[in-house]
Amino acid sequence: MNHLNKLVVIRGAGDIATGVAVRLYHCGFQVVMTEIARPTMIRCSVSFSQCLYDDSKEVEGITAVKANNIDAIQRILSKQQIPVIVDPDLMLLKQLKPTYLVDAILAKSNIGLKKELAPITIALGPGFNASIDCDAVIETNRGHYLGRVIYSGVTMENTGVPGNIGGYTYQRVVRSPCAGVMQHCVELGDIVTEGDIIAHINTTPVYAPLSGMVRGLLNNDLNVDEDFKIADIDPRGLKADYTTVSDKARSIGGSVLEAMLHLSLALPE
Repeated sequence: MNHLNKLVVIRGAGDIATGVAVRLYHCGFQVVMTEIARPTMIRCSVSFSQCLYDDSKEVEGITAVKANNIDAIQRILSKQQIPVIVDPDLMLLKQLKPTYLVDAILAKSNIGLKKELAPITIALGPGFNASIDCDAVIETNRGHYLGRVIYSGVTMENTGVPGNIGGYTYQRVVRSPCAGVMQHCVELGDIVTEGDIIAHINTTPVYAPLSGMVRGLLNNDLNVDEDFKIADIDPRGLKADYTTVSDKARSIGGSVLEAMLHLSLALPE
């Protein structure tokens, strides 16, 4: 790989994308992440996209910093940090010239990814056809095939059902009862009891659907539609860990690394 630059652009900076970034950073890659201006992730404690609200965000000892231009990206990289920049349409790719592009926005559909955008392109989850839209796609559904690298074809279809934790799937995901502005009244890591008020959408209260730890929580002052995902309650309670990358994100990160190394062997010297 000596003939390749070690720059990776990751599209998206939510919790799964962050798990990928952590894996690649520890393996010596330079990582740049792109996002929308006001990302709507709920696992804020383990999402580098939180730096767009707080200017910087540390996850497992790695610091991500908000960048406003190419010069800032280079300055942040020189400090062994990860720059996150608002660039949802990847307009900066021509200037950055990365060897690797990873689409990790998990939109369940292809929103503008093309193989021609970088020498090696990898996508996460359904909506992509490997060898047509990208060089490889990673299975993101929990189960036997989680993390499988596909070089030709597609992943399993989106089930629409969250992963099973303690016997709970869709029940642990909190959704907005109406459209409006989000204001939470609990914090990440708090222990709540079923029926507790955890947020308001305008003046409408949002109740905890079960007892457990608040593992995911949307940032305040965001406009949401009815049925929008705004929080996640982990039924394991105090045994849950909201401060580190999830097993799923870490597994997918390893699969992205595998695909990058495999595909780099086929590039011309």
